[in-house]
Amino acid sequence: MTDTIGSLLCEAGTVLRAAGIEGPRREARLLLGHVLGRAPGLLTIEARDPVGAAEAARFRELVARRAAHVPAAHLAGTRGFWTLDLIVTPDVLIPRPDSETLIEAALAALPDRPTVRRVLDLGTGSGALLLAALSEFPAAIGLGVDRSPAALAVARANAARAGLADRALFVCGHWSAALDGGFDLVLANPPYVPSGDIAGLEPEVREHDPRAALDGGVDGLDAYRAILADLPRILLPDGVAVLELGAGQGADVSRLAAARGLGVGELRQDLGGIPRAIVLRHAEKTVGEPRIAD
Repeated sequence: MTDTIGSLLCEAGTVLRAAGIEGPRREARLLLGHVLGRAPGLLTIEARDPVGAAEAARFRELVARRAAHVPAAHLAGTRGFWTLDLIVTPDVLIPRPDSETLIEAALAALPDRPTVRRVLDLGTGSGALLLAALSEFPAAIGLGVDRSPAALAVARANAARAGLADRALFVCGHWSAALDGGFDLVLANPPYVPSGDIAGLEPEVREHDPRAALDGGVDGLDAYRAILADLPRILLPDGVAVLELGAGQGADVSRLAAARGLGVGELRQDLGGIPRAIVLRHAEKTVGEPRIAD
């Protein structure tokens, strides 16, 4: 009997549901769309189309790996972020929709886009934040810093893929320790999971994201301490820094920032209503209580 798109999606949905995968039919469409080179959203109206034996076998292989909790982004090799389609490997943190909140916050904090000239992304990983920012700030050049040479190779490939290689430079380093000042915008999605909480993360994260991109030390704040120590030096007088937050970390990071002479301009919520991005400026540039934005 010839496999069809509909029969394969039904079969895969059953397998993924039994494995506890959230949104099994959606995941099945993503994987089959990848195998067939078709838009996942159109597969349901193409349900009667036959699928060749080799493609069906490849799809079943991917479904089995997804049922073993290998992330779909690793199986497809790419992940959408902002307006970009990024290469993803096990060497980098998989870009997540929550992190797009940082780009939204940066655009709100710096509305005069042509005046933004220098962007820094600390712990750049796949380059997602830096490249998304460069796509929105047309006059800017960007620097991405990461300690992992393998991650930097992915970031460079993504810059070329996005047509931004001539505006993005990636270097190996530890946060901003070796950098001079002068950045209009500093972005970072630092590791913020307390070390003791990593074992309780879902297997897609715990077993497949780089631990160095997750582990924030005993209290989850080690990376913030390192970043904030240099931020007043590298941020221009009218510059803005936007850092990703873990759930419930807004007050702690605000306190650490204040100790370094930085003020909180905004705490921006993600789609789940969790404060996900903290916007920082030099303290004299902030007035009153930080704004909570969604």
